Amino acid sequence: QVPLVESGGGLVLVGESLRLSCTISGTIFGLDYMAWHRQAPGKQRDLVAKINTFGDTKYADSVKGRFTISRDSAGNTAYLRMDSLRLDDTAVYFCEASYYYGSYWGQGTQVTVSS
Repeated sequence: QVPLVESGGGLVLVGESLRLSCTISGTIFGLDYMAWHRQAPGKQRDLVAKINTFGDTKYADSVKGRFTISRDSAGNTAYLRMDSLRLDDTAVYFCEASYYYGSYWGQGTQVTVSS
């Protein structure tokens, strides 16, 4: 099992920013993409943003223009910069590293946006 180490969650006010980090602690052969998903209480887990090994990105419509996914040069860490946070961004955010045979998932980090 290759752990994904997530960090950066917390409690912020509406309009503020946070940056989440997800680091692959080990080696994943055939890594395809890294992604962030989120799950609010009572709701399904939804894709927030993803970035593949070529640097191509994809965003959920609800976060376009506010969130930015990026990765370090080694490709082992993915970041999610979240600006202009809203109350409905409150959720547990999960990191995913997808490779040829499946995906690894992080434990999740709580993001709470308060008014």
